[in-house]
Amino acid sequence: MRKSYRVKTEKDFQKVFDQHNSHANKMFIVYTMQRAEPKHLRLGISISKKVGLRGHERVWVKRRIRQSVLELMPKMRSDVDILVIARPSAHDQDMAIIKKNLVHVFSLAHLFIDDNEQAD
Repeated sequence: MRKSYRVKTEKDFQKVFDQHNSHANKMFIVYTMQRAEPKHLRLGISISKKVGLRGHERVWVKRRIRQSVLELMPKMRSDVDILVIARPSAHDQDMAIIKKNLVHVFSLAHLFIDDNEQAD
């Protein structure tokens, strides 16, 4: 995923947190924020040490989240910043379960483009 598709700075993370449009399920908390310039969506991922004490465990989860979002990106709205915060239950899950839970929480947050909008 390109760097332009990421929420990187603490200032940007804080902006999205301050909007406080959040949705959650058992594995993830998702914060969203509308943006004025809708070139493409931007993604930020936060994994705490509660998910995995070792760094490579947290990177493992982060890579699977990023790959799942890449696969879902064509179906998603482009005018939002998204922050995904992993809960400890995401630690030992495989790719299919992580993707399934992301689809669930993204649909709760209304991040997918409707079929009617795609036809326009």
